[in-house]
Amino acid sequence: MLQSSTLQFLKDLKLNNNKPWFDDNRKNYEKARQDFAAFIDTVIQKFSKTDPAIAHLSAKDCMFRINRDIRFSKDKTPYKTNFGAFINSEGKKSMTPGYYFHLEPGASFTGGGMWQPPADMLGKVRQEIDYNLADFEKIILSKKFKTTYGSLSVEEGQVLSRIPKGYETDNPAAEYLKHKSFVALTDIKDADLTSKTLLTKVTSAFEILLPLNNYLNNALG
Repeated sequence: MLQSSTLQFLKDLKLNNNKPWFDDNRKNYEKARQDFAAFIDTVIQKFSKTDPAIAHLSAKDCMFRINRDIRFSKDKTPYKTNFGAFINSEGKKSMTPGYYFHLEPGASFTGGGMWQPPADMLGKVRQEIDYNLADFEKIILSKKFKTTYGSLSVEEGQVLSRIPKGYETDNPAAEYLKHKSFVALTDIKDADLTSKTLLTKVTSAFEILLPLNNYLNNALG
């Protein structure tokens, strides 16, 4: 579980997203970041029993900086209003499949998969889905997957309007082949964030996602 003070810090940051306020509240930031890190370490410790590939990780390997990259953005607010962690055996900058936890009051979620892979990796996944559609659908159409995630995430800009070149329009896997990311996400209510059940909710969601990540990793070879 997370501390209510961690959520409060993020709420306050959203209302005061500027450097002077942040500097004045740096101690609160450090306390909130440590709380989030402790939770991620606990998640890794528990879920590594299911996925041993992540056992060597710690929170610092997975957590993203709170500073925003504003160089090419119209939004010049300096800080993210969330804490995020990508749990991947190869590190948080890896493009391979992994698990994600996003803490943001009113907009928290967890899940994972593979987001915006480069063309060569995306091509391998599409080829695998074309060859082994039945195995892919067995995963994402399973009762557990649909109950937790509903379906693959369909973010704006992450799905092509037409089937990619090299595939026929009547391909049975056409709708999946249009995806540029293969991600599944499930929302987390604020009340769950400070509940003792949070750890189970997150690790259970990761366990249901594991077959998809394994499928994607197999596609990548």
